Amino acid sequence: MVLPKNLKNLLHHRTIIWLALTAYAIAIAVMCFTPQPKLFDSIHTPNIIMWGRLRLLLIPFNTIVSMTKAVSLFELFWFTLQNVMNMLLLFPLVFLLHFLTDKWHGYRKSFVLGLFISLTIEVTQLLLDLAIDANRVFEIDDIWTNALGALIAYFVYRYVKMKFVR
Repeated sequence: MVLPKNLKNLLHHRTIIWLALTAYAIAIAVMCFTPQPKLFDSIHTPNIIMWGRLRLLLIPFNTIVSMTKAVSLFELFWFTLQNVMNMLLLFPLVFLLHFLTDKWHGYRKSFVLGLFISLTIEVTQLLLDLAIDANRVFEIDDIWTNALGALIAYFVYRYVKMKFVR
């Protein structure tokens, strides 16, 4: 079957985006669902509640609330870096998804998508801790920072689409 050139290009680009999206989804699964080694035991994150094998951090804005509890500049940097990295976690996934479907277009929909994906990750981590003691922490801040990253991805998508995509 001979396809018009612009349709071939579109299919080629969609395939590349799907491959990138799939690869990044696998990377998220590896980052979020494999057991976390106890490399960071020397860093004490304030307000973690231990409930059996489960580790819960249920204080919203814990980095800001607990800033004065950091015992070193490195710990303060680490807490802040975790929030920044959480904002970046879903960014590529949601950004690429916007090029494949318009189902999640809109800032509210993107934010809700980020909340849903993030809550799914956090609950799965709890279940993994129950099953295999994966040394994960259920963090409220992860949920909203991931959702914020999804929201930012939508606005960057809109900018890129407006400036570069015809």
